[in-house]
Amino acid sequence: MEKQIEAVVSAPSIALEKSIEATRKLGKDASELTRLKKAHSFWTSLGPGLITGAADDDPSGIATYSQTGAQYGFQLLWLAGFTFPLMAFVQEMCARIGLTTGRGLAGNIRINYPKGVLYTCALLLFVANTLNIGADIGAMAKATQLLDPHLHFGLLVAGFTFFCLFLQIFTPYEQYAKYLKYLVLVLFSYVATAFIAHIDFKELFFHTFVPSLTLSKEQLFLITGILGTTISPYLFFWQTSHEVEEEILHGKTSIRLREGTTNQEVKKMRVDVWTGMFVSNAVMYFIIATCAAVLFTNGIHTIHTAADAAAALKPLAGDYAFLLFALGIIGMGLLAVPVLAGSAAYTAAESFKWKSGLYRKLHQARAFYGVIIFSMIIGMVINFFGIDPIKMLIYSAVVNGLVAPLILFLIVQMTSNPRVVKDRVNHPFVAALGWYVTGLMTICGIATIISFVL
Repeated sequence: MEKQIEAVVSAPSIALEKSIEATRKLGKDASELTRLKKAHSFWTSLGPGLITGAADDDPSGIATYSQTGAQYGFQLLWLAGFTFPLMAFVQEMCARIGLTTGRGLAGNIRINYPKGVLYTCALLLFVANTLNIGADIGAMAKATQLLDPHLHFGLLVAGFTFFCLFLQIFTPYEQYAKYLKYLVLVLFSYVATAFIAHIDFKELFFHTFVPSLTLSKEQLFLITGILGTTISPYLFFWQTSHEVEEEILHGKTSIRLREGTTNQEVKKMRVDVWTGMFVSNAVMYFIIATCAAVLFTNGIHTIHTAADAAAALKPLAGDYAFLLFALGIIGMGLLAVPVLAGSAAYTAAESFKWKSGLYRKLHQARAFYGVIIFSMIIGMVINFFGIDPIKMLIYSAVVNGLVAPLILFLIVQMTSNPRVVKDRVNHPFVAALGWYVTGLMTICGIATIISFVL
């Protein structure tokens, strides 16, 4: 995993180093050189938080945010600012667990709670992640069909599944992640399009800061999906494991060496986490705004196909909108699927004390890779049940929203317990906010279930 972190941060870091060197050669003023050095230092300080934030904008998130803008216009735009601090504080709690205990989230649940709680969390995460994997693979296939409608959906689904498996098992992640991650930049097309499209800025700013709800069954379902795809269970486990892997990268190869943390490490972690969560929620904001301006105002209130979602990019890309959308979905899918499958595998490995790690060969961690393969195959099969891929993306977000409260309850409890995190317990305000998020997602989940039962 440490190689993954290096891959994600290395390219921009090298570019900044070259800029610094060029500035020296040109003899430019010291202030410009200082600014470049600060930018380089800031970029290299980012790691697990930035990666987690980027992984949050997977195809499921893109579909949910797009549907939000198309169906309700700017009305729910305020949710981007609302979820940002909630998401950041939750991910900071997860990071603190990893830094202070030297273990992943599942490892801490195993030590501090009955086995039944651990196995329930592991099972729920596996189910949510597998559904999410299936939805992402289906979205990648549908996005590819935008480029060539004659391509067979089933063959594309199988192709992406086995391609992702091959990369995860036989190819070091950093060899392809450092190239595919640039496809994530396609998502910023929504940022550019938001400024090109004819937006009523008065309405935009109003709904950015003033909450508005209709509380219909459909809106409640979508809000649960937004919370689920933004404050996602797999990100909790991924963040904690990443912090542990980061410490291993710096030579802390035993739990004894990893236990405890310094004020400097906590400060660095907070900058990293809040930066990553800001990027994630900024992308969410502009996707909703762009789809509201382009789709909602033109009478497209339901996204039935990938083509409907891609249409939001037409003001910027014109006939190339489908290409941009396809590249973004495929790139994010290829990056997100290993995160989803990997977080489920790491959770199972910590639960049963298996050898784990994507840096290991298949024969060195058969059970770990077995979970990845099993999850991927089930995700692939889901696509052959005739479920619409766009709807499945939104359904997977809602499932995450239903699973998250249970795991959040454990996270807030552990980070408030000095026996677990020593002197790094939650500030009373942070603890209150953690319980608020847990309660909010619980109420939304229960209300969503009741609204569909009645």
